[in-house]
Amino acid sequence: MKVLSVVGARPQLVKLAPIAAAFAETNHEHVIVHTGQHYDADLSDVFFSGLGIPDPDVHLGIGSGSHGAQTGGVLTAMDPVLEAERPDWVLVYGDTNSTLAGALSAVKMHLPVAHLEAGLRSFNRRMPEEHNRILTDHAADLLLAPTEEAMRHLAAEGLAGRSVLSGDVMVDVCLRIRDAVLSGDHVAPTLPDGIDPNAPYLLATLHRPDNTDSAERLASIVDALAALPVPVALLAHPRLVARAEQHGISLTKGSLHVGRPLPYAGLVAAVMGSAGVVTDSGGLQKEAFLLDRVCTTIRPETEWVETLVGGWNQLVPDPHTRPAADWARTATRPAPGGDRGVPYGDGKAAVRVVELLEQHQR
Repeated sequence: MKVLSVVGARPQLVKLAPIAAAFAETNHEHVIVHTGQHYDADLSDVFFSGLGIPDPDVHLGIGSGSHGAQTGGVLTAMDPVLEAERPDWVLVYGDTNSTLAGALSAVKMHLPVAHLEAGLRSFNRRMPEEHNRILTDHAADLLLAPTEEAMRHLAAEGLAGRSVLSGDVMVDVCLRIRDAVLSGDHVAPTLPDGIDPNAPYLLATLHRPDNTDSAERLASIVDALAALPVPVALLAHPRLVARAEQHGISLTKGSLHVGRPLPYAGLVAAVMGSAGVVTDSGGLQKEAFLLDRVCTTIRPETEWVETLVGGWNQLVPDPHTRPAADWARTATRPAPGGDRGVPYGDGKAAVRVVELLEQHQR
């Protein structure tokens, strides 16, 4: 069996790591195509080296651009690659422009498509990720759902016959790195200047268009973070840095201390060292949950509804509209007690994905 993985952005590279490791234990051929959607070294290269992912067999070098230009660029570049490889499966990951373009290219060439992390829904049609994931699910032949909730969404859209529960491969890699950090196999993360790793701090990320494209909204969120009573380590995504510069907003003020995005092991260690997380990232919400840290999500919705149970994750769409004391209590709240169960699986999802691809091969 030959499987061709299409990846292009940081979250997909994290998911690729356990999949690549699972394929390495088989006789199957695994071809990795990197679209170059994330071309910044902090969001791409360090994940290959840090997570032990084999170098891409093909690098398309698409780079940045509007959603249409980026999707179209990947779609155009994928055709000759798929024509040359003719894989048994094209495996696409998550909800980026690379995901949709890889799926469309394969479908047009009558190649079977499997969608890893299928069935997630925010029900917010303003999010480009929502368009990508819905269109990919409806185009794909095999839908690998990470959770029971995702399976319910797919069934509601008439896709139950193509859906299987695989578990979440992010659990595989997150727990592996967590154990390595706890055993001392990884050095301490490089936190922003001014953050004492031995004192309480919050870890923050911010990158979604709804939070960064409006100068007024971005300024208000930055002010709310800067007003928190504990230091905030803001790992600044290139998109956030560009928008802040464009809007004339300083990211270094009050409690805010700005640093660069971290390699995955460094990110896991930074979350584990923190008192909690403030983010608009889907992946980081779940990583905080898996690592026993509370999360405050600056969005009106989440795809990972399981993290909301028990108060591990709380949605705060507009922190600047809350009284300062209430906002501070929410962001710095202690971790709740109680058994959360294992809604995202047992950490063996990648092996299960390979088995499912074998079982459903045409």
